[in-house]
Amino acid sequence: MTSISIPRRRLLQGAAAAAIALPSFAALAQAPARQLRIGHQKGALSILKGRGTLEKRLAPLGVAVKWTEFTAGPVQLEALNVGDVGEAPPIFAQAAGAPLAYVATTLPRPQSEAVLVPKGSAIRTVAELKGKKVALNKGSNVHYFIAKLIEKHGLAYSDLNLVFLPPADARAAFEKGSVDAWVIWDPFLAAAEKSLEARVLADATGVVGNRGYYFSSLGYAAKNADVLAIAIEEINKVDVWGTAHKDDLAAEFAALWGLPKPVAELTVARAAYGTSPISKAVLAEQQKIADTFFDLKLIPRRINVLEAAAAGIA
Repeated sequence: MTSISIPRRRLLQGAAAAAIALPSFAALAQAPARQLRIGHQKGALSILKGRGTLEKRLAPLGVAVKWTEFTAGPVQLEALNVGDVGEAPPIFAQAAGAPLAYVATTLPRPQSEAVLVPKGSAIRTVAELKGKKVALNKGSNVHYFIAKLIEKHGLAYSDLNLVFLPPADARAAFEKGSVDAWVIWDPFLAAAEKSLEARVLADATGVVGNRGYYFSSLGYAAKNADVLAIAIEEINKVDVWGTAHKDDLAAEFAALWGLPKPVAELTVARAAYGTSPISKAVLAEQQKIADTFFDLKLIPRRINVLEAAAAGIA
């Protein structure tokens, strides 16, 4: 059986995520010369960087673009004091007082996160997870997903024996049979399906949206709405291209992630690509996540997600 090594990414205390190795976007306080600093992980923003189109769009405005690649989401949060890529990290950042501003969101990608069981597992329904050891990354998108999934199937949060592990450790435990199920996102999900013949017990369809987000700081967003609008447009152009050229997109992701192309192909095939400015309707989805995390005692206080909204959102 082939073992696939995947870059270790964590959401909050593990990779993003979300989340399908989605990039994160972060613009910080203005430098003396107008500047857009972008923190990202290997993914769609790497493609945008390689094309140089954002620099060309911003040059007439006198804006310089600086790219910084990070190996994991938390490093970005620590270095930039702004958001990450998936639904969960901004909730924790806002609860900790970070002055982040939601700038843009991706389309929902519910098929890109799922509960996996080994191919020979006797578990056939979500209800059968009661009392079982379930691995997941604490405080990540999949933490919210599993909470809502078991609620939908009549289980209480306390019915599961949750084992909190980052993706690489969770995969090792899953392979050894130390856990009964693993809640994970792409491309880790696709890699386990391809190399371990793991079986999807349930994905997030009809349960949660699993969006990705792009962030700035409140101060930068207030002064540089024109710059951020152009950045969102250029990111979406990559998404539009990827939607029309999924084979080419999979090839680029495979090279960026160092994964076999079939894994990247499966990841791309079930993801929806498209980026748009943030809206109050989307932030209402984030509010539900924040409320759930407070109820689960994962954050120390209730937060109002709209406080992290850039001015003028619809």
